Amino acid sequence: MYKRWLGIGIIVILIGIMIFNFIDEKNNGSSSNPRTFENAENNDVLPPEMAGIKEGELAPNFELETLDGDHVQLSDYRGKKVLLNFWATWCGPCRQEMPAMQDFYEEFGDDIEILAVNVTSSEKSIDDVQDFIDEFEFTYQTLLDTDMDVSNIYMAVGLPTTYFIGTDGIIQAPRKIGPMTYDYMVETLQILD
Repeated sequence: MYKRWLGIGIIVILIGIMIFNFIDEKNNGSSSNPRTFENAENNDVLPPEMAGIKEGELAPNFELETLDGDHVQLSDYRGKKVLLNFWATWCGPCRQEMPAMQDFYEEFGDDIEILAVNVTSSEKSIDDVQDFIDEFEFTYQTLLDTDMDVSNIYMAVGLPTTYFIGTDGIIQAPRKIGPMTYDYMVETLQILD
């Protein structure tokens, strides 16, 4: 009997704390909360220092190894439109968008290059990445960010994260966090120079 009353008492206290916090937040307003930051482009909550490279800025150059062992730099693609995508094999939303990226690449590969940067340090092994690419027969370029250096530069704090880069090397659309649809990619391609 004592345990039952103790349990009920704890539940009542927790409910009271929740109600107090709700009322306090409502009275103070969320704008005064220093932990709340908005990225209006994606409706994400991020601090300003994690906003990533912004539209209109030059995409930072980098060099990464491909699954084939070659080394490529972003600057190798200057003069071509680039979809720069950060992903991982364990990421459900990444798995959701990658078939659409493949369809998009098959349709528009002459107009835009896809660089799929795997956040390799978050993977169990590089073999998992290769097996994943082979299983689903993705043919766009897969790069390995083994130390998260490039992911950190581009502030890919949520996966997938995508940037659209114009022929001049400038980010020409707002950063996209979350899975893209085929239609979204097609629409964004239309605004790239």
